[in-house]
Amino acid sequence: MPHVIVEYSSNLEPEMDLAGLIDGLHETALASGLFDIDGIRSRAVCRDVFKVGDGNPENGFVHITARVGQGRPVDARQGLGRALLATAEGALADLLATTPVSLAVEVHEIDRAMTFRRNTIRERRNRETAS
Repeated sequence: MPHVIVEYSSNLEPEMDLAGLIDGLHETALASGLFDIDGIRSRAVCRDVFKVGDGNPENGFVHITARVGQGRPVDARQGLGRALLATAEGALADLLATTPVSLAVEVHEIDRAMTFRRNTIRERRNRETAS
């Protein structure tokens, strides 16, 4: 893991370099040293229906959720959250300078007992390494 999920209001999309933001967040998660490259998944979801603050249509939001496996220390999770926020601030600097935006990062632990998966990406990499 983690899953890095960016939700954002559709009114920001014309001014965002979404691919750059996702690339930066993905690399930040990897650079944290907390995760195996085969497990990192980063994605974005546009929200067409939203209301931010006082409802002014210029208001927008970017909400980043990092979902990580259990067992990492609090300070490591806090460091990840701070690093993701700094990356987002850098990637969105021009937008933040001109547009009212609520930017937030949350880090959540995933309950292992309630997670079921198969990762064929890892299976492929293991085959390639063995060759």
